[in-house]
Amino acid sequence: MKSLFITEKPSVAREFANALNINASSKNGYLEGDKAVITWCVGHLVTMSYPDKYDAALKRWQLETLPFLPKEWKYETIPAVKKQFDIVSGLLNREDVDTIYVCTDSGREGEYIYRLVDQQAQVPHKNKKRVWIDSQTKDEVIRGVKEAKDLSEYDNLASAAYLRAKEDYLMGINFSRVLTLKYGWALGNCMNQKKSVVVAVGRVMTCVLGMIVNREREIRDFVPTPFYKVLSKIDLDGMEVESEWKAVKGSNYFESPLLYKDNGFLKKEEAEKMIAYLEDGTNHLTKVESSSKRQEKKNPPLLYNLAELQNQCSKMFKLSPDETLKVIQSLYEKKLVTYPRTDARVLSTAVSKEIAKNISGLQNYGPLSGYAKEILQKKSYQGLAKTKYVDDKKITDHYAVIPTGQGIGSIGNISQMEQKVYDIIARRFLSIFMPPAVYSKIKLVTKTKEESFISNFKILVEPGYLKVANQKDTQKNDSLSPEQIQKILSLKKNMELSVKEYTIKDGTTTPPKRYNSGSLILAMENAGQLIEDEELRAQIKGSGIGTSATRAEIIKKLVTNRYIKLNKKTQIVTPTLMGEMIYIVVGASIRPLLNPELTASWEKGLNYVAQGSVSEDEYMKKLESFVARRTDSVKNSNHQNALRQAYSQVSKYYVNNK
Repeated sequence: MKSLFITEKPSVAREFANALNINASSKNGYLEGDKAVITWCVGHLVTMSYPDKYDAALKRWQLETLPFLPKEWKYETIPAVKKQFDIVSGLLNREDVDTIYVCTDSGREGEYIYRLVDQQAQVPHKNKKRVWIDSQTKDEVIRGVKEAKDLSEYDNLASAAYLRAKEDYLMGINFSRVLTLKYGWALGNCMNQKKSVVVAVGRVMTCVLGMIVNREREIRDFVPTPFYKVLSKIDLDGMEVESEWKAVKGSNYFESPLLYKDNGFLKKEEAEKMIAYLEDGTNHLTKVESSSKRQEKKNPPLLYNLAELQNQCSKMFKLSPDETLKVIQSLYEKKLVTYPRTDARVLSTAVSKEIAKNISGLQNYGPLSGYAKEILQKKSYQGLAKTKYVDDKKITDHYAVIPTGQGIGSIGNISQMEQKVYDIIARRFLSIFMPPAVYSKIKLVTKTKEESFISNFKILVEPGYLKVANQKDTQKNDSLSPEQIQKILSLKKNMELSVKEYTIKDGTTTPPKRYNSGSLILAMENAGQLIEDEELRAQIKGSGIGTSATRAEIIKKLVTNRYIKLNKKTQIVTPTLMGEMIYIVVGASIRPLLNPELTASWEKGLNYVAQGSVSEDEYMKKLESFVARRTDSVKNSNHQNALRQAYSQVSKYYVNNK
């Protein structure tokens, strides 16, 4: 009898054959050895059937046939890959095959790919095992096969995968049809297309469109507020120190309505008035309130997950999320990095115990060889399991993206972009074994009459992990010399200092920034909330919109549908006129689709199904009820006039760029 291994693509099949020492010969669509057969799925081989396969009459879009909620679901082989499906199906049902190893991608979508094939091929009761791996290195493949669990242990994950597909199908089919039938012609007339426009709607896609349009409207409606800061230039024995006024407790302006925040006036005359007050009778002198120095440590950031990498590559290399994923997937298939489609930014306890292997391999990677050797010599990796970089509770399917430490010899043969992305992954990885960066923070507070002026200085004392993470940071010169620091720290309370002059610094509030492709991915990961600070993101990370595996594809689909534009040079994302009109239609008809928190709650529900805490039936009832209620609501709505009014209001913003 033989074992059958099912992978997702031919290249992976060959890697499995090599790793498992299967001396296999090439056949038509599979590899075969004495004791094993290895085949592949080339992505999805089976898909959900369109409504017309349930009833030919459903090919025509009609309000009377909505909502469409099938009681028994139909699936079919994708015509373009039918040949490979027939090969895989034949192998699954071969009498000499008694054990099936499922080696598709270790995640929800990979699970779904196999389960559909298994279902469509009507595979009999055989011994089915699930291979779950984090990289394609030989050791990991061997471990994955050796520790393969019974496929039934992944039934909850499979249920979540089926439900995700049904959810996207039901919302896409019903909402796209009902909105097109109700408002397609009105939209077409507004856009001068003289035909009905298809309103393409998706559970995640429409929510992301909403985020982009909302941001554009915030920018559009933004009214800048000018403000005026008061500065003092203090002479400290020939050294000029600039201080900024702040309305602290005791100030004449503490919590005053005349201020913007607590350090700027809304009117320039008020700033001028305060300067005149400070100069009156003080003989251009100010008194020292305090001078202090404290140390601040900055620890290395958490490791990369896919979203953080997509954001970084968007900023550094102007890559779209889709392009970044392709690069990392290529590195994964070349055994250089671990599994890319992960939400985790930490390692598992088990991996942390073996982490020296990954570091050891990087001794052969030229740019970071010295750091890898230093970490190994000092044994800085010991005790890693007790740090914030290891947390089993924060890992669902896979741990963070890190270098495997293998395949270093092939780096010279990969593309330049692959080398760049590999380098930032390796740098982030080695950073966690380095000491924190240490800064000295110097603060000088002076007081003129009741008003306080503050100077802050931040000086890098020990670069620590910054040497590895970003070499440019270590090139910065300290803003103060040791002598200047000593001058400030030697000042005592009530000492008088000379003020050269008081000046006014103009400022203006700025509108929110448009999303770029990377920040949009991060906002999706945090349920529509863009949190710029990386450490804060790590603390409040909750349910996301979409998954690490699907977010890049969603943005790509919005671009393809011409609902948004993605500037390839800057990666800035903006809506098109059609995109904003779709937003208006959905907002008037099925507003919850634009709510990131609601969309994230659906994703959270799928996670509960995968964990086994919510049943498939329970989730399905909730889903069908939502789709039916919202579809019926649109059927009874009438927003055509409002749509025309909205078009006249927003079209002026797209005169040169529709």
